[in-house]
This record gives sequence, C-alpha cells and structure tokens, in this order.
Amino acid sequence: MNIEQTAKDISANSVSAAADRIEIVYYTDPLCCWSWAFEKAWQQLKHNYTITVRYCMGGLLPNWNNYNDQLNSVTKPLQIGPVWMLAGQLSGTPIHHRIWFTDPPASSYPACVAVKCAARQSAEAEEQYLTYLRKAVMINGQNIARKAVLLETAATLAKALPGVLDVEVFTKDLTSPEVINSFRADLQETSYRNITRFPTLMIHQAGKKGVLVVTGNRPYEAIAGLIDRYIHS
Repeated sequence: MNIEQTAKDISANSVSAAADRIEIVYYTDPLCCWSWAFEKAWQQLKHNYTITVRYCMGGLLPNWNNYNDQLNSVTKPLQIGPVWMLAGQLSGTPIHHRIWFTDPPASSYPACVAVKCAARQSAEAEEQYLTYLRKAVMINGQNIARKAVLLETAATLAKALPGVLDVEVFTKDLTSPEVINSFRADLQETSYRNITRFPTLMIHQAGKKGVLVVTGNRPYEAIAGLIDRYIHS
C-alpha cells in the first residue's frame, strides 16, 4: 500500500466533500401544513446532499386575536381546515385537517418553544422531536398547543429512540428563560430576513457570496435542480 498516495486521496476527498457541503437554514413551524407536505422532499435532500442544517422556528400562529393570513384568506380557525385539506390533496400527504373543527390549536408558539427546548439537548433531538410533533398534529390530530401533548410527544420519542431525548430534562427546560429567548431570537431572525412563508430554505455554500432562497412546498427534483445550478454557477 502506498501510504503517501492514500493520504493524498483522503485529503482530496475531504476537500471535495467540504466543497460540496451546503448549509441550509430551514425556516418552518410545527403547525405548518406545507412544511409537512414538503417532508418527503426534505428527507431526499438530506439523503442526497452533504448538508449542515439549522432549524429556525417562524412562529406561524401567535394567537387568533388579530390573525390575518391574507394569502389564504384566513382569520379564524375554521378557515384553516380547507387549507390543510387542499395541501393534503395537492401533495398526496395525509393531513388531519379536521382538528381545526374539533380541537383547533390556539397558537403555534408552544410547539415552537418545545422544538427549541429539544434543541438544547442535541441537533438530533431537535430534528426528531420536530418530526414527531408534526406527526402528532398532522397524522394523529393532536393539539400541539397543549403542554400535555408536547410532553406526551417527548415521551413517545424517548421510548421509540432511546438516548435521543431526556424527557426529565426536556420537562424542566420547557419553561426556562433560555429556551424562551432562543425562540425569540428565531422570531427576530425570521422578521429580519423578511421570511413570510413556510417552508423557506436559505441555502449557502462556503466560498460563494450569494445565497439561494427557496420558498414554499416544491418537488424534490425542482429544488435539486436549483441547488445544482447554484453550486456550479
């Protein structure tokens, strides 16, 4: 074995991997039906590209007092049901739209805070908890604005994937000032970047001056094409 050549090959592969790596800030919300519809494409992106990801919780629904989604003509909970139904029909993704008629979430903020709480433990805990939380509301029709559901979801994750999330620590941290401030920082970033729709991906490759911003639920092939053109531009 030529040790020097092997070392050069390893070094070259490392440089190539670093050059191909892309950084993505994923602006989303656990209560966003279009982010759930985008989940399959998102998993494909993570599988096929070398990605470093940071999740930013956008706070889709503060409360219903003055809520006004002009794009979808939504001002009250009952009006979200048809939007979720449409998202499911267009994407072919099962979405439990009837929750908006039976037990409508009062806000997405508690769920966003819970995701930031999981993130304090690890990136894997954050990602897995976000996925489990989405399944809880989008598939099982559970109201993720309720603390009991947030804790139940954490327990379900901990049982399914031992070692990923410490439920006792999660429960203690859920109302901590550090977690609340972390979510506030996400809200500030979302506002500063003028992110008004979810999902939104802000994609950057080291060495490039500009970023690629992809907004809305799109097929994997469409996003992959945009990323490839960006990388090789």
